[in-house]
Amino acid sequence: MSDRSFAAPPRRPLAALAALAALAVLAFLGVYDVQPPAPRPASAPAGDFSAARAFTHVERIGQEVHVTGSPAADRVREHITATLTGYGLRPEVQDTVGVNAGKFGDGGMAHVRNVVAVLPGSASTGQVVLMAHYDSVQVSYGANDDGAGTSTLLEVARALTTGAKPRNDIVFLFTDAEEACLCGAEAFVSRHPLGQKPSVVLNFEARGSSGPAVMFQTSVGNADLIDVYARTPHPVGTSLAVEVYRLLSNDTDFTPFLAQPRFTGLNTAYIDGSSVYHSPFDRPSTMDRASLQHHGDNALALAREFGGADLPPLLRPASGDAVYFPFAGFLLRYPSALTWPIAALALLAVAALVFLARRRGLTSVPRTLAGVGLALVPLIAVAVAAQLLWALLVAVRPGYGELLDPARPTWFRFGVVALTAAVLLAWYALTRRRLGPVSLATGALGLLAVLGLLFAAAIPGGSYLVALPALAGALAGIAALYVPRPWLATAVLTAGAGVAVLILAPTVALFFPALGLATGAAPALFAALLGLAALPVLEPLFRPASATRHRPLGAAPAAAALAVALACTTTGMVVDRWDAGHPEPTHLMYALDRDTNTAEWVSLEQSPGAWTSRYVHNHQALDRLFPVLPAGKLSVGPAAAASLPAPTVTVLSDTTAGDRRTVRFRLASQRPVRFVSFYGEVGSHRVQQATVEGRDAVPFLTGQDRFGVVFHGPPTDGIEVTLVLEGTGPLQLRLVDGSDGLEGLPGFVPRPSTVGVFGSHSSELAAVAVTATV
Repeated sequence: MSDRSFAAPPRRPLAALAALAALAVLAFLGVYDVQPPAPRPASAPAGDFSAARAFTHVERIGQEVHVTGSPAADRVREHITATLTGYGLRPEVQDTVGVNAGKFGDGGMAHVRNVVAVLPGSASTGQVVLMAHYDSVQVSYGANDDGAGTSTLLEVARALTTGAKPRNDIVFLFTDAEEACLCGAEAFVSRHPLGQKPSVVLNFEARGSSGPAVMFQTSVGNADLIDVYARTPHPVGTSLAVEVYRLLSNDTDFTPFLAQPRFTGLNTAYIDGSSVYHSPFDRPSTMDRASLQHHGDNALALAREFGGADLPPLLRPASGDAVYFPFAGFLLRYPSALTWPIAALALLAVAALVFLARRRGLTSVPRTLAGVGLALVPLIAVAVAAQLLWALLVAVRPGYGELLDPARPTWFRFGVVALTAAVLLAWYALTRRRLGPVSLATGALGLLAVLGLLFAAAIPGGSYLVALPALAGALAGIAALYVPRPWLATAVLTAGAGVAVLILAPTVALFFPALGLATGAAPALFAALLGLAALPVLEPLFRPASATRHRPLGAAPAAAALAVALACTTTGMVVDRWDAGHPEPTHLMYALDRDTNTAEWVSLEQSPGAWTSRYVHNHQALDRLFPVLPAGKLSVGPAAAASLPAPTVTVLSDTTAGDRRTVRFRLASQRPVRFVSFYGEVGSHRVQQATVEGRDAVPFLTGQDRFGVVFHGPPTDGIEVTLVLEGTGPLQLRLVDGSDGLEGLPGFVPRPSTVGVFGSHSSELAAVAVTATV
C-alpha cells in the first residue's frame, strides 16, 4: 500500500495553512451572503422599503401584550385599519369564529377579527395575498412575532400605493388568533369571499429577533415560485429547509392555505435570537432592524413580481419542486428531476477517481470501501459530542433547558464548529497511517455520494448537500492526479473543497438558529460533511505517512481545535450570564380545582431552578383535572385557594330522538379570561357532533382520548354550544377557563429582575376548573 497523497507540496504546513485560509475566506463570504442587508433610513425613496419607517409601526404594535380578544389587540387592530385608510385603502374587519386548522387537531377555536384590505390591480389576472398576524402570545409584546410581519405589510402597502398600481389585485391580510390556534387564517380561508379565490399567498413571520429572513416553506410544486423568489434582492432559503419543515409538527398561518389546492405560496421568517421568542423581551428594543429590512425588501419585491406577473400559471403547482440553495452570491436552483442524475453522476465520478487512483497505486477498492465505513465514525461522533456539550451546558445552567438557544449563542456556535473540527482531525490522525490518505479521502467522498442517493430517495431537496460536494471533490481529485506540479494539485483540490464550503458553510450558519444548540447535532453534522469533503486539503497538516511517527505533531491539529472549542465555550459561558436584560427563563402556572377547593402551583420546567423550586416540590399528572396541560407528571406544589369563580353552564334546550340526545347550553366565565374550555370524560366517544358559536368542532381528540374544545377570546356573555350525544343519559364535562397573570394570587412573590418567563402558552396562567353535568 502506498502512503502517497493526491498532492505532496514541499512545504506541507505552509501549503495546508494557505489552502485552509482560502477555504476560510470562502466560508466567510458564503455566510456573509446570507446575512440581512443594512436597514434603510426614513429618508429612503418613497417607492423603497425603509426599516426606519416600518419600525414606527413596530413601536406602536409592541407597546403592549396584545393577545387575541384583549383591549390591547383592539388597539393594534385600530392602528392597522387607520394606517391602511391613510394610504387610501378601504380595510374591513372580518368578525367571525375560526377553527384550528393545524397539522394536529387540538380542539382550538377562537373569536377572530381579521383585517383585510385590497389594492385593486390595473388589469388583474388573479390575486396575491400578503399575510401576517397581529396578535401576540399572553406573555409577549409581540414586537418581532409578529410585529415584524405586520409592520412589513404596512410599509409595503405604503410603497405600493405611492406609485403605479400593480397589474394584479394585492390583498393585505392581517390575521387574528395565530398564536392561539391559527384560527384567523382558517376563518379567512373558509369564510371570507376573497379566501375562496385562487391566490399566491406570501406569509411573513418571526421566531426570534434577528438574522436573515429565510424563506423556509413552500407549497408543493414550487419550481415556478422559486424562479420568482430568486429575483428578490436578497434571496435566502434552501430546499432542505422545506424538506425538514414538512417533517416537523410546527405550524404557522400558512398551514390552512397549504391544505387547499387553490393556493400556492411562500412562507418567510427570521429566526435568530430565539431566546426572546414568546417572551416578555419580544419588545421593539430587541429587534434587529436589518432583519426587518430584509423582510421588507423581499416582501416588496415579491409583491411587485407577483403583482405584475401573468398569475394563472403561478396559481397552479408546477410539475415539480425546485432544488435551490445560496451559492456564491446567488440562489442556485435546478429542477428536482435532476436530483437523481446528479446523485448518480457523483457516485460515478467517485468510482472513476477510485479506479484512476488504484491504477497509480494510491488506494484499492477494499481500502476505499473501508474508508466509506470509517467515514461514518466522525459523523456519529460529532453528533454525540454536540449533544453532550449541550447537556453539559444545561447541567451547569438548568435554565438553558427551557431554551432552544442561549441569549448570546455566537461563541457557543463557534465552539460546536471547533469541537467538530477536533473530532474530525483526531479521527483522521488515528486512521490515515493505517488506511492511507487517499483511501480515507476517496472513502469519505464515496460516503457523501451514497448519502446523495439516500437523500434523493428520502429528502430530494437535500441531496445537493452531499451529492454536489462529492461530485466536485471527485472531479478535483481526478484533475489533481494529472497535474504535474504539487502546488497546482493543491490548488485544484482546494477548489474542489471550495465548492463544498460554499454549499455547506451557509447551511451550517442557517441551521444553528433554525434548530438551536439544543439540537446542535444537525449543524455539527453539516460541518462534519464539509470536513470530509476537504480531507485532501487537510492532509498536508500532518507529516507524510511514510515519515517516522511523531505523536505530538500528529495530535497537534486536533488539540489546537479542541483548545479553540474550550476557549469559545468558556467565553460563551462568561458572556452569556443571566441578567436583567437576559433573565433566566422560568415557568409557573396556578391551577385551582373548584370541586375540591384545592390549588396547585404547576411548572413545565425540566429541572426547576431556584426560583421555581420555591413553589413546586413534587411531581403529579394533572391532565385529567386540567386538560389544557400536557400529559405526564409535571412539577407541582400546594397553593392556597384563591377566590376565583369557576366557569358555569346554563342549559338552553335539551331534546331526545331515539338513542340520540341534543343538548344546547351556554358556557360562560365569571371573570375576564383569555380562554374557556370544556372536555368530556377520558375515553368517552359519546359526542357525535359538536357546534360552537355556529362552527363545527372536532368531536374527538385522539391525542387526549376525549372530546374537548378550547375557545380563545370568548365574548363576555359566553359561548353557545350544541352537542349531539350518543345515548340519552347525562354528560359530565370538565370546565376550565384561564386568565393571564399571577400577581395578587395568595403566596405569589414577583420574580426578581434576573428571573424571567419562559414563553409557553401556559406561562403565568391562572386556571380554574370545575366539573359540570349537562
